[in-house]
Amino acid sequence: MTREDGNRVIRNSSHLPRDRIVEDFVWAQWDMSEQRLYYIELKKSESVLKCIQFWADESFNLMFEMPLDISLSGLGFKLVNFGYDYRQDQEKFPSQPSLCIFTNHTGSLCVCYSPKIESGKEITYSVFYLHKGYRKTFTAAAGSADSHVTEGITFLNLGYFVAVYLPGHFLHLLNTHHPDLICHSLFLTGSNKMAAVLPLSPLQSLPGSLILDWHSGKVYRATLDQSYLMSFLWNARLDCEKMAVLHCVLSCGRDPGFPEGQILQWISEQASTCHSFDLIQEFLTASSYWSVYPELADVDMLLPYSSVLTWDAEIPGITLVKEELPLPLLKVYNLKGYWAKLSSKLEYIKYTKPHLHYHNSVVRREWHNLLSEEKTGKRRTTMYVRNILDSAVKVISNMEKRILEPRLLPLLQEEDRHQRLLMGLMVSELRDHLLRHLQGVEKKRIEQLVLDYISKLLDLVWCMLETAWRKHSVHPWLFHLNDRGSAADFEVFHLMTRILDATNSLCFPLPPGFHSLHTILGVHCLPLYNLLHYIDNGVLLLTETAVTRLMKDLDNSEKNEKLKFSIIVRLPPLIGQKVFRLWDHPMSSNIISRNHVAHLLSGYKKEVNLCEAQTPRNCMIDKSSFPVEFLPLNYFIEILTGLESSNQALSDLEGRDNVDAEFVEEAALKHTTVLLGL
Repeated sequence: MTREDGNRVIRNSSHLPRDRIVEDFVWAQWDMSEQRLYYIELKKSESVLKCIQFWADESFNLMFEMPLDISLSGLGFKLVNFGYDYRQDQEKFPSQPSLCIFTNHTGSLCVCYSPKIESGKEITYSVFYLHKGYRKTFTAAAGSADSHVTEGITFLNLGYFVAVYLPGHFLHLLNTHHPDLICHSLFLTGSNKMAAVLPLSPLQSLPGSLILDWHSGKVYRATLDQSYLMSFLWNARLDCEKMAVLHCVLSCGRDPGFPEGQILQWISEQASTCHSFDLIQEFLTASSYWSVYPELADVDMLLPYSSVLTWDAEIPGITLVKEELPLPLLKVYNLKGYWAKLSSKLEYIKYTKPHLHYHNSVVRREWHNLLSEEKTGKRRTTMYVRNILDSAVKVISNMEKRILEPRLLPLLQEEDRHQRLLMGLMVSELRDHLLRHLQGVEKKRIEQLVLDYISKLLDLVWCMLETAWRKHSVHPWLFHLNDRGSAADFEVFHLMTRILDATNSLCFPLPPGFHSLHTILGVHCLPLYNLLHYIDNGVLLLTETAVTRLMKDLDNSEKNEKLKFSIIVRLPPLIGQKVFRLWDHPMSSNIISRNHVAHLLSGYKKEVNLCEAQTPRNCMIDKSSFPVEFLPLNYFIEILTGLESSNQALSDLEGRDNVDAEFVEEAALKHTTVLLGL
């Protein structure tokens, strides 16, 4: 930097000794790791931020310019990261504004600004999220009445987060990747919570998440400590803090020692403690998002990262004002690397309304249509349903490859057609969504990302159940159905009900076998009235696996007879036909007989009319040939026998083993004796 004609000038000293690069600026920041120069010019009392990018071939370009609504009247002249200036650093920072710029490889661009700190109890600072098109101004209490602000605010770059630190007063961790909702940022106040986090001495942020401690002269690398975050997560009482710390931990998902097991344990114990949001929904949505984000960064605009759409709850000690900003004006059109990602984010903000985040509304509608068609007997084309089920097979196969150790719970081992339909529909819809908006990405890569995303979702549910089962030392297939459920069984059943409610709201699939396990636990834990209430309201779904076990394992005591009958009369027809024969009881025989008779008589009236028109005399029944003891039943059995004798009826009854008029007669007599108590 030199002076020419009274102006401050930065030159390229190697090849362009006479060409000016920057001139007449009041503030400049040098980003050594990325070879970028940020500077601010004053034009007609307006502060204009500009950036010059230096390339490997020693060329350079002016990348963008952006007007900033900030006051630099008290700033004087300031250089950031150009080296240590003893005289400048000895100045009292509260006496002048603080300004710095942070970028991230994802394409984020943040301008952090703290005006001159006045004596008082409130401190204000602003963050310009230029990659989002808005500015947020935070106001926080400085501390207790006797506290005194002796140092200025320090801004630290932590990758997906920016730390705002005022020694002894507060530490704020701002989410720059997803800053839309205030609950995604963490706000800590009081020196007691920060004593183990950052030193009280003045700090200077350097490129690459480095920090200079002015007093000691040491340089540190700032990272999020996962063990500290997990400790804070267990002790957090406010919903906003739980939300923020959960996202902080999940953003570190690819780091060594990622504590997923601890998070699962915390989720299983804290699922009912959050009132502002559903903790299970948030965990499933955020964890699935972060599991695939490193593979394709552009999915941050296409996949949901949070289940919360709005946040109305206040955060103690913080007030927030949000203002829309004009977007930075890019000066270069042939962009690459970081600048291409920033340009993509700006294009997304400029042209995308509403946002492109995937949601399951189409999947939910199509899934309910398929289930409705199954109940009414209608069918889609075989190829359409087969493709959906084939996609579900790919998800399960992909999921099994991810399982490195044997699992306690026997999931994925039964058909569960409904969950497979939902799985396949989600694969189809999500794949089409990504293909529509990710131009230039090969189809195989997108399909694998979709399989990984849904596999992770199912695996999280499975791991949540595993964690709860191991904690309570419960094995699903060892407890006796004739015994009463323990307190541990009730805890696991309650967690499964919470998981079911969370996934139903988001229309997320569940691992095949979940509903069978849930129903068996319900039988084990709930009184009959509550059990039937859960079934009638769709909380418990009667699967063939669960009902088969009930029919085989429960004895025929009076209590269990009542339970079995209550279950059987609620079965869907397709399952009922297979299950009725497993219960050797007059009631089951009666139901089989009723179904058989209903099928035979469905065309009886038509056949009788036809018979009367053609050969009316041959259709007359000689009643004198029947015994007189039970004339109505004898007459009815004769009708059934006549129907069964026709060739058409025999062909219709193929596969209905051991069911004929004689069986109907026997079942009717048995059922009558039961009703009469004989």
